[in-house]
Amino acid sequence: MSEKEVAEMQQRIDIGIRLAQERMVERARLFKSTLVVAREGKVVELTPEEL
Repeated sequence: MSEKEVAEMQQRIDIGIRLAQERMVERARLFKSTLVVAREGKVVELTPEEL
C-alpha cells in the first residue's frame, strides 16, 4: 500500500469514528441516557449536554 493510500484510509477511518461519536451522543440524548467516557485519566459518567 502506498503512503497516499494509507493516508486516505486513515482519513476515512477518522471520519467514521467522528460520525460514530456524533451518533452515540445523539442516541444518548434521544433515550435520555448517560455516556461513560475517560476524562483526565478517570472514567466518568456524563450526560450528552456535559460533553
